[in-house]
Amino acid sequence: MNEMRIATLRRARGWTQERLAETSGVAVRTVQRLEGGKDASLETLSAIARALEVPVRELFAQEDPAELEPSVRGLDERTEAAEAAAAAATMQQDARDRFVAGFWSFSTAVGVVFGIVAVLLLVLHVWSPLVFLLVGAYWAVRRPVGRFLLDSVLGARLDRRWPLSTATDVPVRAAR
Repeated sequence: MNEMRIATLRRARGWTQERLAETSGVAVRTVQRLEGGKDASLETLSAIARALEVPVRELFAQEDPAELEPSVRGLDERTEAAEAAAAAATMQQDARDRFVAGFWSFSTAVGVVFGIVAVLLLVLHVWSPLVFLLVGAYWAVRRPVGRFLLDSVLGARLDRRWPLSTATDVPVRAAR
């Protein structure tokens, strides 16, 4: 391929070959081979560049990017596109998780209000003690009915609104 600048970039950071290997997730022997002028896969070069916090093209001694192989030139663009897609997916997942957490918080608030109203009606002798059976029934069916609504009714709408997200139970645990 082309002459590599990995050793220069590594030394500029004050890193050993072992530190670069650990940070990038490649074997020490791979770092040694690259610094010795051997070829590597684009995935390995991408991992090394990420660890050194430089674009892949900076790993090569060539000053003119047009002289680099097309696959190397395009790797930075593909990496940036993948990172942008991952950021979009994270934002969509966070939005979906906030919605689901809000759904469970709302269902809890409804149950609390229902309980308070039941106590007030009982104190005012408007309803009989059987009203507490209704409050208990609400709390007994809240979780399975809520799960049904999220999975079958709201799930498809959430998938359309945030297509890069997935249904998780994390907000349910956070809302408990």
